[in-house]
Amino acid sequence: MSPDNVDYSLMNGPDRFCEVTPEKIDIEPFTMVIFGGTGDLSKRKLLPTLYHLCQDQNLPDEFSIIGFASSKRSDEEYRELVKKAVLEFSEDTFNGECWERFSKHLFYISGSFEDENAFKRLSQRLEELTRRTEKGLREIIYYMAVAPHFLTSIVERLSFCKLCKGLFNTRLIVEKPFGKDRASAAELNRLIAKAFDENQIYRIDHYLGKETVQNIIFFRFANSIFEPLWNRRYIDHIQITVAESLGIENRARFYEKAGVVRDIVQNHIMQLLALVAMEPPIGFEADYIRNEKVKMYSTIRPLDKEYIDTYTVRGQYGAGSINGKEVVSYRDERDTSSSSNTPTFFAGKFYIDNWRWAGVPFYLRTGKRLKKRISEISIHFKQPPLKMFSSTCEIREPNLLVLGIQPRESISLHLGVKHPGIGNQLYPINMNFHYERDFQGKFHFPLPYERLLLDCMKDDQTLFARQDGIEAMWAVVDPINERWENTPAPEFPNYSAGTWGPEKADEMMQKEGRRWHIW
Repeated sequence: MSPDNVDYSLMNGPDRFCEVTPEKIDIEPFTMVIFGGTGDLSKRKLLPTLYHLCQDQNLPDEFSIIGFASSKRSDEEYRELVKKAVLEFSEDTFNGECWERFSKHLFYISGSFEDENAFKRLSQRLEELTRRTEKGLREIIYYMAVAPHFLTSIVERLSFCKLCKGLFNTRLIVEKPFGKDRASAAELNRLIAKAFDENQIYRIDHYLGKETVQNIIFFRFANSIFEPLWNRRYIDHIQITVAESLGIENRARFYEKAGVVRDIVQNHIMQLLALVAMEPPIGFEADYIRNEKVKMYSTIRPLDKEYIDTYTVRGQYGAGSINGKEVVSYRDERDTSSSSNTPTFFAGKFYIDNWRWAGVPFYLRTGKRLKKRISEISIHFKQPPLKMFSSTCEIREPNLLVLGIQPRESISLHLGVKHPGIGNQLYPINMNFHYERDFQGKFHFPLPYERLLLDCMKDDQTLFARQDGIEAMWAVVDPINERWENTPAPEFPNYSAGTWGPEKADEMMQKEGRRWHIW
């Protein structure tokens, strides 16, 4: 067949090479205890996600969900609370028949996290509700949807009532932040390790449940055209941006103590950095991938005070406009100090001192009340050595690969082509792939918590952080927090809501002949 007769339609779409069979999800009977079962995280994320899993028939016939909180409620009253949460926050159309099926599995225990009698009642309820798996085990998942300072009390009482090991096969899901620095993270783990083994602990970061984040590994190591270029010889620099248009909402009491580095940089951004920069794992098993992450963290160049002052930028938002709506400054938010020095913006340059990345800068930035909500990784390749082609563009863009994480999960490759016409003009174009558009109607897109909850039920720790990884991430950012807290910023607020942050962040890039990727 001549090239003119090739049917290129056969080369389009995900079905070109093989039929993708959805993975069979086989979840054994389980009981999940949600500490903080009436809180914001439970109502907005966990309970709607569990309802969604039931609606999609991903849960077994025999399972139980027990909410544990201080407010007094009966099982029926708790079911009404969950129903309201599902109606308000679920992304699915409410199905009455599915709700009747799901609600029968919901139960409630009222009590303080320090009340041993409440945990004894929990023990009795677990004895009544748990069902054995085919292996004869009784699977229990404890979800800590509570503020970090409650963890110690809960774990100690679970241990006292012998609810951690032995009688049940248990797992513990812990939300971030895991500690406030490396020392506190190690101490918290020491306390938890008295009751649970490392293979029972699931430190959750919902960012790792996003489809594009997981796809970074596949994109890098399954495509031979990119992996040979993924190094200092061909890449000029890499940018990671996690921008939010929202403010701190109702989290002022947490945020005043945490700040942007503890809230976003230590976990979300460090996880993204690891996935884009780590070496190939020898397999897809959990510890193979987590081993490579820890190795990568250990090669990040340590930051001294002079480096932090020169190559990091902190900011705090002032009043401004977001999508045409006027918003107040951080210091005017409810429950914040009128003289607060808590940073809501971070930008910084990092180096990874290993063979692959020596000399390649990684620029990281994140902030509240920025111009738009967007999270992405952009890989900026080096310019060709010779300027052979003319261009009317003021700035010649190098090849650029953008991995979009939110709000749209996408992959975009920026190329230079000849502009149509008689002349020889270089013209920039993009080759775009969007998950929802290109897979629409063909595949199910799991929500981040959906994937992570199912993985925990399947005893798969691949997308959960290990303790040495947690401590390694804290080791990277602790010097920044220490330096900033010992030298309060005199110029806060230093950027208006609805902008891309402080001017110093742009100046840091401009001094090196670079600029932030813009939209």
